[in-house]
Order: sequence, then structure tokens, then C-alpha cells
Amino acid sequence: MRVAAAIEAKLTEAFRPSRLKVTDESHKHIGHAGARPEGESHFHVEIVSAAFAGKSRIERQRLIHAVLAAELASDVHALATKILTPDEDVFT
Repeated sequence: MRVAAAIEAKLTEAFRPSRLKVTDESHKHIGHAGARPEGESHFHVEIVSAAFAGKSRIERQRLIHAVLAAELASDVHALATKILTPDEDVFT
């Protein structure tokens, strides 16, 4: 899980989240464009951080994409996100 680990490490460093879940969903995309035989091409990220307070949904997504630019340019074909502040997180 080298790509998932890199995603987790970069997001943790950049946003110090109170909750972070990185899920490899590549198995759902076998045979589709961008899917790699070894997996780690399609991810879902749930992140909760105070760093997103006062930011629109688009601004939050841009921040995530900026931090993961290298992965999105190479290994990651698709990235689904759920980006919340601690006040928006119903699981805390």
C-alpha cells in the first residue's frame, strides 16, 4: 500500500486531521480505464480538519489536490473525497 501510505502521510502532515480514512477502491474498477493490475489507482479519502474551516467545498478540494499533486499526476487515476471541519463531522 505504498500509494495509500503516501496519501495518508501527506494529508496528515498538511492538515493535522482529527480523522482521516484512506480507502483503496481500485478493486471496484478492474478493467476500467486508469485501473492498474497492481491496484492503488482509485481512492476515497475522508478527512476532518480545522484547516478547512471557512473554506468552500471547491477550495477544500483544491487544497487536497495541491498536496497530492504528485500522486494525481502519476499513480492515482481517481480520487473521491469527503472533506469536513470538526463542526461538520457527525462521527465525533
